[in-house]
Amino acid sequence: MTTGNFELLCLENPLLDIQGVGDEEMLKKYDLKANDAILAEEKHMGLYEDLIQNRNAKLIPGGAAQNTARGAAYILPKDSVVYIGCVGKDKYAEILEKASSEQGVKTAYRYDETTPTGRCGVVITGHDRSMCTDLAAANLYKLDHLKSPEIWPLVEQAKFYFVGGYHLTVCVPAIMALAEEAEAKNKPFTLSLSAPFIPQFFKDPLDQVLPYCDYIIGNETEAAAYAESHGLDAKDIPSIAKHIANLPKKNTKRDRTVIITQGTEPSIAATGGSSEIQEFPVHTIGKEQINDTNGAGDAFAGGFMAGLVQGKPFKEAMHMGQWLAKLSIQELGPSYPQPKQTYSA
Repeated sequence: MTTGNFELLCLENPLLDIQGVGDEEMLKKYDLKANDAILAEEKHMGLYEDLIQNRNAKLIPGGAAQNTARGAAYILPKDSVVYIGCVGKDKYAEILEKASSEQGVKTAYRYDETTPTGRCGVVITGHDRSMCTDLAAANLYKLDHLKSPEIWPLVEQAKFYFVGGYHLTVCVPAIMALAEEAEAKNKPFTLSLSAPFIPQFFKDPLDQVLPYCDYIIGNETEAAAYAESHGLDAKDIPSIAKHIANLPKKNTKRDRTVIITQGTEPSIAATGGSSEIQEFPVHTIGKEQINDTNGAGDAFAGGFMAGLVQGKPFKEAMHMGQWLAKLSIQELGPSYPQPKQTYSA
């Protein structure tokens, strides 16, 4: 496990995205809405094999940080990125391993012997996506795996850490172990806010991790949720970004930078100690070229992290994120075009 030239280590909740074109009948069969995202119940458990067997489903490694890992690997040399999370000992995990390896990501999963790999069934009807997630083993990551003799050397070897905010619902001690290692060794630590419910309902663990963060990535709805849950007077996105950027920080050798994406509007960045707000326009394409915006934020984070790993100036890393997001939305699901396209400034 310790071989390779790993630069970037990502931690979160691995899922297998099972994406297929459905119809009203399929939505009705599983009591789904055309444009929705829910957690699976018992009545949904037949959906996944139904998509595979009857809907010619496309199987894509999923989970926000795994999407980001694959995005970074799209740009970086093979074996630059390692991804950690928990899966079952089953065929879905084998699919994740194989697909990730083909895309240049080394997986270092914890295997749970009794719980299946997490899955997200995506029923596509026209331009709508109905997502039904069975987290399963993704909820069962343990600190002892991260600290094991097989895995901790990867942590020590990596020069950059990226953690998806969804993992705040699973194993905060593992996040803190990475955060403390980053601070001790002066390695950049990045956290994605991931979803509005993270700052809303997991405020305390988020606040525990924030002092260790060198970069925070979120979107406008996540920023607004943070402002509300923390009782901020400021409601505009630049003010929220500035507030988070200037929160107390453990590693004083670098300032914290907060990046907020805003859909088709320019992304903004605020850095601690500075009153300046930087703006970065998205790389626009025609509406007819847009296939699926699902995973665009993860793609942005992947391009940005690749830029950091390559030692690019901050502004260029931001543009690399915008470039990769532009490529991703032209694909089905959180995917990247093949053959590979090469980034150029």
